[in-house]
Amino acid sequence: MTTRVYTHDDFAGHVTPPGHSEQVARLDAVNRALAHIPLDRHDAPVAEDAEILRCHPAAYLAKVRRAVPAEGFTALDGDTILCPGSLTAALRAVGGIAAAVDAVMTGKANNAFIAARPPGHHAETATAMGFCLFGTVAIAAKRLLDHHGLSRVAIVDFDVHHGNGTQDLLWDEPRILFASTHQMPLYPGTGSAQERGAHGQILNHPLRAGTGSSAMRAAYENHILPALDAYAPQVLLISAGFDAHEADPLASLDWQTEDYAWLTRRLCDIADRHAHGRIVSTLEGGYDLPALQASVAAHVGVLEERGR
Repeated sequence: MTTRVYTHDDFAGHVTPPGHSEQVARLDAVNRALAHIPLDRHDAPVAEDAEILRCHPAAYLAKVRRAVPAEGFTALDGDTILCPGSLTAALRAVGGIAAAVDAVMTGKANNAFIAARPPGHHAETATAMGFCLFGTVAIAAKRLLDHHGLSRVAIVDFDVHHGNGTQDLLWDEPRILFASTHQMPLYPGTGSAQERGAHGQILNHPLRAGTGSSAMRAAYENHILPALDAYAPQVLLISAGFDAHEADPLASLDWQTEDYAWLTRRLCDIADRHAHGRIVSTLEGGYDLPALQASVAAHVGVLEERGR
């Protein structure tokens, strides 16, 4: 059994204006990274509305649908752009992660990666922002609770930007631990250590600009990984943003490609101890294309090794 990957050509149908950081070329870089890794490849299905409604109100979904243009672009904010193919892409991102959690829960896969765009971790309950329309990883976590009957799900978000949307969607959910490392101060301005959730189930560990490999690894060794071990999750979800890489243009952390392999190994160790190895990882940020390609290859390469 090997790692499942969910992707679809429709993700390239989410087109953004020239010069936009969240561009179709990101998916091309990810596909190049995955091309030489032995993977169980599947099309990401379109999510039913019921999946979106696990986290977002019906009025918000209707608002997004109405905003999709027949041609050209619509801006939901300064960063978040819709074109005619954007909604289908976002629904496939949610459908892909839903299919992935079903696969690991039914023993069809040990772990999975969703190569999707647009990303999701900035989408709040009724607000699209930061390139994101729907809270993909939060929806997957709620599916694990509601559909599969789990009681302890953990999400680790190592994107350089705080997953304010995931935090907002899960603020009052005691059955989900959300742990995040991110540069601070930086967009979107949330993610202080004092933001703990309604039940103390949110763990934010901000990092200063310039944080490199040794300080990043210490943060995980001393804070995030012990919290995960104590929590003993039944499934581990990952918001896999690769924009903490030293080459990324949108932030100022100094992680190296090998750091993503190291961190993935450590997260796999947690999943092996507590969750029968069950990990589902979904693509978030990463905007320097060569760094994104190398980092995804490192991350998914470890998942494939550990998922055999």
